[in-house]
Amino acid sequence: IARCTPEVLQEADFAIVLGGDGSIISAARTLSEAKIPVIGVNLGKLGFLAEFSVGEFKEQFHDIVSGKTPVERRMMLGCRVMAKDDEGREKFHARAVNDVFITAGPPFRVVELKIAVDGQPVASCIGDGLIVSTPTGSTAYNLSAGGPILAGAMEAMVITPICPHSLSFRPIVIDAASVVQISCTRVNEGTTVSIDGQVFTGLSPDDVLTVTRERNGFLVVNNPTRTRWDTLATKLGWAKGPRYEGESPSPKAL
Repeated sequence: IARCTPEVLQEADFAIVLGGDGSIISAARTLSEAKIPVIGVNLGKLGFLAEFSVGEFKEQFHDIVSGKTPVERRMMLGCRVMAKDDEGREKFHARAVNDVFITAGPPFRVVELKIAVDGQPVASCIGDGLIVSTPTGSTAYNLSAGGPILAGAMEAMVITPICPHSLSFRPIVIDAASVVQISCTRVNEGTTVSIDGQVFTGLSPDDVLTVTRERNGFLVVNNPTRTRWDTLATKLGWAKGPRYEGESPSPKAL
């Protein structure tokens, strides 16, 4: 066992990550600059990004190391927070695999966030917060907040409000090359911006967040024995049919 140093990364062909989705996300942020494919072996609960079980990894190890298994590039987001003061200083910068999201925080009053895309005003979100998601993260917090599911390799972003005080504020999908600016018009003492639910910083009134696609995405080794749609169905119950009382009818009868 050796400590992972920049020198070690330069010589690595793959990174085998043992753990759950949180471990995969953290490793992907670290390894994206080195352009090293991530092989996720699930030791956690859900294992949505950790595509291989221990048994599958053992069975396919030779194909993986010989380059026979598919490697997919996934886009990432960059988030910068600028303080609106005389210096206009950058107070925070991080990269996201899943999402960048703002949560109201204590004392849990609604916040007001003004959204602009490519310099054009879009909407003012009054509610519990806002999510900007990658396609990879579309099945995470975005999904729970009512956002759409995107194919993992797509180049797009999803903007999803969190409990908006509006009947008509629906999530939108925008081009990956877009520049999203979020101005903190009204926030609480505990309002924060979080990166993948792992890295976060507090926000102040008049702070401005800029969210863009990162130049480098991350590389992930896909499990050739299953598709993303298989994973959605088996692990998240996507498109699960209704349960009928009594004897189950045959497909032909339906």
